Amino acid sequence: MKASLTVASILTERPEAPIEDSSVSTIRVLVIDEQNLFRDGIANLLGAQADMEVAGCADTVPTAVESMRKLRPDICLMGWAVGSPNSQKVFAAIQESRIHTRVIMLANEDVREDFVEAVRQGCSGIVPKQTSTELLIKSIRKVHAGEFWLDRLTTAEVIRRLAKKTPANSNVGARLGLREQSSALSQREREIVILVAQGFKNKEMAERMFISEQTVKNHLHNIFDKLGVSDRLELALYAIHHNLHEPS
Repeated sequence: MKASLTVASILTERPEAPIEDSSVSTIRVLVIDEQNLFRDGIANLLGAQADMEVAGCADTVPTAVESMRKLRPDICLMGWAVGSPNSQKVFAAIQESRIHTRVIMLANEDVREDFVEAVRQGCSGIVPKQTSTELLIKSIRKVHAGEFWLDRLTTAEVIRRLAKKTPANSNVGARLGLREQSSALSQREREIVILVAQGFKNKEMAERMFISEQTVKNHLHNIFDKLGVSDRLELALYAIHHNLHEPS
């Protein structure tokens, strides 16, 4: 069983082995959380990684905003609730200062946070605080490389909440500008729509379908064009509304 980001595991778990490629640039991380022990534990964990540097830590909004503007870290790990005034002020500071910092939210699984709103505010990744240390490290590297990070369970939760906010009897297609052309999808494209709705990433879909990742991207491009959607979340919502998200 993988250890998760509890205080005990942060202080006792052996961190992921540092990478040995010296050509990889150092990722500067700012850690924001009100719980000192949890925050400092994560800082110690990240400091043990060869490709990461803890630029600073903060536990209040003024300190967080000042640190963000002064240190301009690559990644900000933020433990405040998605919809809290604290997190909103941090996102606002990033936008006002035009800082290129990417934010990863450390979300509590037992709190009904609005992950969709976090994405709209500019969040680049959402990691449950109960996730494994290995996945936390991986998420930082992926987001730093320009990817958006949502684990499969979080993706499923985002999709579920989108679907819940949009009742089946509402005119989803009209409001999102989606075209009623699901019948134009090939069998392969329908399989990809199902996997997207279930939260699978391109690489995972390629492995399951025994095709290349580039082929998956090509299929997604065609699907977006046929259905008139602009991203994976809209595609997932379309799939749910038209009952395409489960194998027939």
